[in-house]
Amino acid sequence: MQVILKEDVHNLGKAGELVTVRPGFGRNYLIPQGKAMPATAGNVKQIEHQQKIIAAKNAAAAKDAQAIADKLAAIEVQIEQQAGEDDKLFGSVTSRDIAEALKAKGVTVDHKKIVMGEPIKTIGYHNVEIKLGSSVTGKLKVVVTPKTA
Repeated sequence: MQVILKEDVHNLGKAGELVTVRPGFGRNYLIPQGKAMPATAGNVKQIEHQQKIIAAKNAAAAKDAQAIADKLAAIEVQIEQQAGEDDKLFGSVTSRDIAEALKAKGVTVDHKKIVMGEPIKTIGYHNVEIKLGSSVTGKLKVVVTPKTA
């Protein structure tokens, strides 16, 4: 079955491409989710127009993501956690903690977009990457300080 993708689908293709998929995947997932449309003669003619719209949409999204990345570069997030000896935390700082601290600073970022190899478990300065778009990543400075009682 051939379908035209309306948006980028991981491991399948980019928006506007004509791809061949298994019939069940196309009928039961891609088309009902709005990620693709059947590749009829009329739809193939429309795709050139839609590619222009998609390109403009992607350019606007990239511009917005870059603006957020620039904003994140100027922000330093401070998170207080209880710590023990040798500057080790009693818990850890996760992506959810960072997302909440960013929200308090006025920047809303989904915690799933925060890229951390492992949760932060020590006091100090840490650099965290935030994936904002397909090719835009922002860098954020996170300062973990000990909580004073």
